[in-house]
Amino acid sequence: MNAQTTNNGLQSADKLPAYQQPYLTLNNGVRMPQVGLGLYMIQEGDEAYNAVMTALRNGYRHFDCAHAYQNERSLGRALKDSGVPRDSVWITSKLWQNEYGGGKTAASIDRMLNRLGLEYIDLVYFHQPVGDYVDGWKELEDILKSGKVRAIGISNFDASDSIFESLVKHCRVKPQIMQIECHPYAQRRHWQERCAEEGIQLECWFPLGGRDSKGEILRDPVVGRIAKAHGKSAAQVIIRWHMQEGFSVIPGASNPGYIKENIDVMDFALSNTEMAAIRALDKEKRYFNMSYENQVKWFKQWNPED
Repeated sequence: MNAQTTNNGLQSADKLPAYQQPYLTLNNGVRMPQVGLGLYMIQEGDEAYNAVMTALRNGYRHFDCAHAYQNERSLGRALKDSGVPRDSVWITSKLWQNEYGGGKTAASIDRMLNRLGLEYIDLVYFHQPVGDYVDGWKELEDILKSGKVRAIGISNFDASDSIFESLVKHCRVKPQIMQIECHPYAQRRHWQERCAEEGIQLECWFPLGGRDSKGEILRDPVVGRIAKAHGKSAAQVIIRWHMQEGFSVIPGASNPGYIKENIDVMDFALSNTEMAAIRALDKEKRYFNMSYENQVKWFKQWNPED
């Protein structure tokens, strides 16, 4: 298929160099672009709209959103205005704890589709293991059959093995993906192993450490030396490390320069020695440290608006 340019200057087929990123095949056979743009803490309206448009222009074809982020409408509007074919873009969103279980899941998906302006969503997560997630998952399994959703996953189900297994060991359809905090300082090897055992793809949020890290990982001297050797930035080296570990990775950004930088990682590879050096940085240092008990308490006190 030949590339065609839309009125917005975007190409409607995957022909640009940045598009040549790997795809990951999930346990249901669906293929997903490995690198995406995370939309957490990006303001609804111009900021989110412009971030998505910039990302599309620079070859992103995977976007991670959530009802709780309150910017689904901007994502959907940017995708529509871009002219990029819907079937070439992977759209993820997440249901909040008040939206699953008790017969509410199907209606929640319909409202999500309405906010996004889409006929289907590529991936829907349960945002956290709070609320009626076990019965809600049964409802989500049925929705998967309807074609409104192509894949289903769990986010932040890493508080304990018992929480993870309360869903994974009793479901008809295993999650295709589990999304958790993961980066060189917190490589989550236990969860790497558990996901591998269950055939679940691991996806990493805060791959660069997030705002609370204050750039600590980006200043690491080991990462810096590797970046200098490749003529790349520390962020690009870290994203490349995630890719070569086989993770899906969703760095967040609204700054056009950072958006472009974070996808420009397809033209180099880390050596086995460099991969090992970054693995050696693991110290299980997480930047999101709210206890599960407090998550249950606080997440039940707030519900996102439609």
